[in-house]
Amino acid sequence: MSQNAPSAPTAMPSPALLGIGWFLCALFFFYAFVQRVAPSVMVDELMRDFAVGGALVGNLSAFYYYAYAGSQIPVGVMLDRFGPRRLITVAIALVAVGSVVFAQAETLWMAYLGRMLIGFGCAFSFAGALNYAAIWMPPSRFATLGGWAQMLGVIGGITGQAPLGAAVEAFGWRPMMLVVGLFGAVLALACGLILRDRRRADDAPARPRLLAGLKRAAGSGQVWLAAMFGLAMTSAMLAFGGLWGVPYVMQAYGFHKAEAALVVSMLFIGWGIGAPLFGWLADRYRRRKLFMIIGAVLSTVGIAAAVYLPHTGAITLGATLVVQGLGACSMVLCFAVGRENTPIWAAGATIGIINGCVVGSGAVLQPLLGWVLDLAWDGTLVEGARVYTAAAYERAFLVLPVIGVFGLIIALVIRETHAKGVEE
Repeated sequence: MSQNAPSAPTAMPSPALLGIGWFLCALFFFYAFVQRVAPSVMVDELMRDFAVGGALVGNLSAFYYYAYAGSQIPVGVMLDRFGPRRLITVAIALVAVGSVVFAQAETLWMAYLGRMLIGFGCAFSFAGALNYAAIWMPPSRFATLGGWAQMLGVIGGITGQAPLGAAVEAFGWRPMMLVVGLFGAVLALACGLILRDRRRADDAPARPRLLAGLKRAAGSGQVWLAAMFGLAMTSAMLAFGGLWGVPYVMQAYGFHKAEAALVVSMLFIGWGIGAPLFGWLADRYRRRKLFMIIGAVLSTVGIAAAVYLPHTGAITLGATLVVQGLGACSMVLCFAVGRENTPIWAAGATIGIINGCVVGSGAVLQPLLGWVLDLAWDGTLVEGARVYTAAAYERAFLVLPVIGVFGLIIALVIRETHAKGVEE
C-alpha cells in the first residue's frame, strides 16, 4: 500500500462518540478530585498510622500537588504533540496503581510514592478534558464545557468528603483506597476504547515544533495573569476544602467527621453550581473580566465569613462556604482567557501553564498551613493524633482572604477578550 493510502479514512467520529469521549475525560477530573480531597477525611488515621504531625500530613497530601502541578507544562506539551487518547488512558491506569501503593503503604515514603503517582496521573485530568474540548468542540462552547468539567470535578470533591468520610469510618482508609483504585482501572479501560485523537490530516498544514506551543504560551503576559487569577481562586478550595477544613470544623464546632465533611462539602456544592453557570454566562455575554471580578469578590468574602464570623451552627457556616465556592469557581474563566490569547496549536501548553499554577497553590498552602498549625500546637494528643485549637486554625487561615484580594486585583487588570481567539 502506498504512503498516501491512509488518507482514505476521513470520516469524522460521530458527535455522540465525541460527546461520550469528552464526558469520560471530565469523569477523569471527577476521579482526580476524589483523590485530591481524600486525605481530608483521613487526617487522624494518617497521623496515627504514620506517627506524624500536621506538617508531614500536609506534606503527604501535597505530594499529589507536587506531582500534579510540576508536570502540567510537560503534560500540555505532550497533549499538543501526541493527542489525548493514549496519554489519558495510561494516566488513569497510573492513578489506579498509585491508589494501591498508597493503600498498602507501611512507611511514610511508600505513602509519598503512592500520592506522587496519583498526582502525576491526575495531572492529565482537567488538562485532558479541556484539550479534548479544544480539538473536537466548537470554540464558542469552550468556557461552558470547562464549567461542566469543573462541576463534575467538584461532585468528586463532594464524594471525597462526606460519603468517603463515612466509608473510611466504617471500613478504614486502606480498603477504601483499594476501591478507589478499582474505579480507576475501569475508567482507564473505557477511555482506551472510546477516546479519539485528532487526525493529523486535520491539523494545521505545518505541525509546530515540539516546544513551539510552550514558547508561544509562556510569552503571553495575559496567560500568566490568567494563571495567577486561577491560583488565587483555588487556594481556599485546595487548602481548606482539600485538607484542613474538616478537622477545623470538627474542632471549632464539635461535629463528628461525617457531619464536618458534609458542611465543608458545601464549598464544593457552590463550586459545582457556579462553574457551569459562570462558563455559560461568560460565553453568552462574551465577557470574561466582569465575571472574574464578581467571582473574586464572592470568593474572598465567602472564606473570610466562613472562618471569622460567628456561626450558630452548620446551616450558616455551610451557607458562607456555598458563597465561597460559587465565587471561586470563576477560576474556570482563566482557562478561557488563556486559550483566547494563544492559537489552537498552543492550547495544551497554555492549559498546562495555567493549571500548573492553579494546582500549585495546594502544593504550597497545604504543608504551609500544617507548619503554622504545628507552631501553635499545645502538645495535646488524642489516640496518637495531634489536636489543634480553633484559634490555631483561624490564625493559619488568615492567608486565604489575603490571596483572594490578590485575585481580585488580577481580575481588575486583566484584558477582556470578548471570547475572541487569536488566529496565528
